[in-house]
Amino acid sequence: MKTVNAEELASFVGQPMGQSDWFQIDQERINSFADATLDHQFIHVDAEKAKLTPFGGTIAHGFLTLSLLPYFQTTMADMIVPAGLKMGMNYGFDKIRFLAPVKVDSRVRCVATLKEMTEKKAGQFLFNVELSVEIEGEEKPALIADWLLMYFI
Repeated sequence: MKTVNAEELASFVGQPMGQSDWFQIDQERINSFADATLDHQFIHVDAEKAKLTPFGGTIAHGFLTLSLLPYFQTTMADMIVPAGLKMGMNYGFDKIRFLAPVKVDSRVRCVATLKEMTEKKAGQFLFNVELSVEIEGEEKPALIADWLLMYFI
């Protein structure tokens, strides 16, 4: 991550903030997520039944892919944060769309652009970050989202 002086933050609006490392979604991770969320729908956890679907096998939960955003953020070298950062927090989402299934053993990564930045109060910055989670070898992304992040300096 890059630290940027508060006076310079606005100049990064509309700019790409890089991409994360690739991350593989295996069946063990899907099963663990199913256990954590109590969502054991067969398309996620039953390989035999899932083979009979149009996907040809199990797929990750959309919320599993979404839940990886904080991890992806930490691997983006060009992701900016205000200099003197004391704390950052998830403020919510303006938009989330699940566009394509993530098949078991696929690799995904996140690409980010700073869409908007607002100084809510002195030392309190709200970022709206446009994200796309790409699936390696696929044209359509797994998801797109506008993620709201609040930073305090």
